[in-house]
Amino acid sequence: MKKIKVEEAVGRQLCHDITAMRDGFKGAAFKRGHVIRAEDIPSLLDIGKRTVFVWEENAGEIHEEDAALRMAAMAPAAGARYTAPSEGKVVLMAERRGLFRVDMALLNALNAIEDITISTLPDHYPVEVGARLASMRIVPLVTKEERIVRAEELCSGRDLFRLLPYRDKKIGVMITGSEVYSGRIQDKFEAVVREKMNRYPAEILGVSICDDDLEMITGAARGYLERGADFLIFTGGMSVDPDDLTPTAIRSLGAEIVSYGVPAQPGNMTLVAYLGGVAVLGIPGSAISLPTTMFDVLLPQVFSGEKFTKADLIRLGEGGLCQLCKGCHFPNCTFGRY
Repeated sequence: MKKIKVEEAVGRQLCHDITAMRDGFKGAAFKRGHVIRAEDIPSLLDIGKRTVFVWEENAGEIHEEDAALRMAAMAPAAGARYTAPSEGKVVLMAERRGLFRVDMALLNALNAIEDITISTLPDHYPVEVGARLASMRIVPLVTKEERIVRAEELCSGRDLFRLLPYRDKKIGVMITGSEVYSGRIQDKFEAVVREKMNRYPAEILGVSICDDDLEMITGAARGYLERGADFLIFTGGMSVDPDDLTPTAIRSLGAEIVSYGVPAQPGNMTLVAYLGGVAVLGIPGSAISLPTTMFDVLLPQVFSGEKFTKADLIRLGEGGLCQLCKGCHFPNCTFGRY
């Protein structure tokens, strides 16, 4: 674009809106793309515009709204939509519940391109319908088109954003401990599980209270697997005491342990495993006494169907310390970012 005197702009195309305020009116007196006429000059001078920005031929530049539309087109996400450009930006909005995923390496590469800015929710963020997921814009009014082309090339064949829907899960729950099995202590975990599962498309096949007996625990789990369970939850016996059998029972089922213990509190002793396509979580007792633990952090990904990796769980260290706020506002906090 080029800045010129209004008197020299006749026949040239505006590359930005010109706003005016007069007689109770506030808005665009001249819209982007308007071709300036001789009769427009007095009006422009009346609103204090002695100079305007017009397009230069073959300048290789792109306007902020056109850039925003191209950036939206290069990063679609199933289950979400982009708004129309406003103030030079487009916003990605969730049209379904699910787990929001961001390719962080790609995001960093895009934001390293001059003039391009893309801001998002954190990776692995659980969202509701209507949530704002990401915003895209260029900083100046116009930028070199080659920068947008570079961004489009980086996104080719890659998903910058994904919004993974929650999948139906059939769940078997094993609560272990001789003190609960014998009735000496009343179980409090079942109510916690049922309350948390109400937030997801979950069918609880049953809740089994087991003695500290390996065969009883594994037998209950196998029973749920035979009934089609694709998510097993264990609690009790999750510490490092020699007589705590839950991790042993999970291994005895043939599950592959991704991690026994995560760098996060509360929920340090959480166990994550898979038995084929069946997700398995071992949940420590903190889930009973605290409103938010690693149990809450991991559930969205379990219901998305994406498997955890060891690297995912290692990344929990940064942001893995709950601040134990008096009023919990998870997930709108630092806890559980990975």
